[in-house]
Amino acid sequence: MLTLLTILFALALILIAIVKYDIHPFLALFVGAILYGLLSGMPVDLILKSITDGFGGVLGSIGLLILLGVIMGTFLEKTGGALVIAEKILSWIGEKSVTVAMLFSGYILSIPVFGDSTFIMLNPISKSLSLKSGVPYAATTIAVALGATASHSLVPPTPGPIATAGILEADLGMIIFWGLIVSLITLIPSYFFIRKVCLKIPLEPKVAEVEVGKTIPKPPTAFNSFLPVIVPLVLIILASIAKYPTLPFGENMFTTVILFVGSPVIALLIGAFLSFTLPAKFDRKLLSSSGWIGEAMLIAAPVILITGAGGVFGKMLQNSGIGDMVSANMSSANWGIFLPFLIAFSLKTAQGSSTVAMITTASIIAPLLVSLGLDSETMRVFAALSIGAGAIAISHANDSFFWAVTQLSGLSIKQGNKTHSLGTLIMSLTAISVIYLITLFV
Repeated sequence: MLTLLTILFALALILIAIVKYDIHPFLALFVGAILYGLLSGMPVDLILKSITDGFGGVLGSIGLLILLGVIMGTFLEKTGGALVIAEKILSWIGEKSVTVAMLFSGYILSIPVFGDSTFIMLNPISKSLSLKSGVPYAATTIAVALGATASHSLVPPTPGPIATAGILEADLGMIIFWGLIVSLITLIPSYFFIRKVCLKIPLEPKVAEVEVGKTIPKPPTAFNSFLPVIVPLVLIILASIAKYPTLPFGENMFTTVILFVGSPVIALLIGAFLSFTLPAKFDRKLLSSSGWIGEAMLIAAPVILITGAGGVFGKMLQNSGIGDMVSANMSSANWGIFLPFLIAFSLKTAQGSSTVAMITTASIIAPLLVSLGLDSETMRVFAALSIGAGAIAISHANDSFFWAVTQLSGLSIKQGNKTHSLGTLIMSLTAISVIYLITLFV
């Protein structure tokens, strides 16, 4: 009981530091982990070992993946390739199905690109489609936001799902496969929610005047734009299939090659190299520390550090014997797949960041996988997805994405809560319901 209270105290301090005092999540998690170790009575040498093992172990497997994913997204964003993808999806679905088109545009684009960036890039298209079709701007806005939210929390290579997979040692290919299925299903109730609620909110888009004389660089082709996104996902999934005990591809050179190029680091490296082909005129300066690579590193660095701090917290919990405590006190309770969801849901709602919620929850859950019956290869995948489902909601005033959605669209805070916040709640509950149903049959 004392250990549990110590964990809750440490978590409370972390949340207060982040939410009330605006302290960087890395520092809050790192200091909170050390404080927990001291309060729980761990030997000093074990605390120090937990720091080095936790930070180094997690970053050794995840840091490069996060960086490569961000590099790929940065090049897609800067070259206009992301917008090309969105416009292509729009041409496939048709302008008559505006809400569906914007849902899928946000969904696809948020796989390689951060959710905030996705919304900012698609907002002009959302405005123009609203004006052309007569569909209320609130509906097209929330369609983009919810589409981006679904893939951002459930489908790698966005940092949150990658970090969660690494901390739980879950198969990344299977997370991509099941994450795509679960996240796509969540779009169904989201669509009906938009039709039922958002279409009734009158909101006129304000269109800015086009700058005279501003030159727009030639965007890449749709085929080239899709390559950095599709190729890594396909390679990782193929490698996961090749690892099946039945050896579907046999034992040959092809399998060896697939296992190599389909390893997450190599697959994302290939995706990053493919994104280098997107600029109309390639300049070596783009790969310099002051170019787009340098910019991507600045974006990735905080996420990587937060992930490392989460790894320290997780290792500290593991070495304090939390797993044994949970086994003794929760053996009769059937929390299963729902505990990761509830922790992530609470942390997301309390402090706003989906990535921080996912990393922190994964760090807490990792030592408890055996106790919760989630330690099999398959259940580790669904535990990671359960965390992603919880980290979807509730997006409200403490979430930067909430402010991006409301401020760029002109939605009031009340309208934002009624549309975006409620929409993330529906999406989150749908996701965990689908995950639970799938676990009954796999």
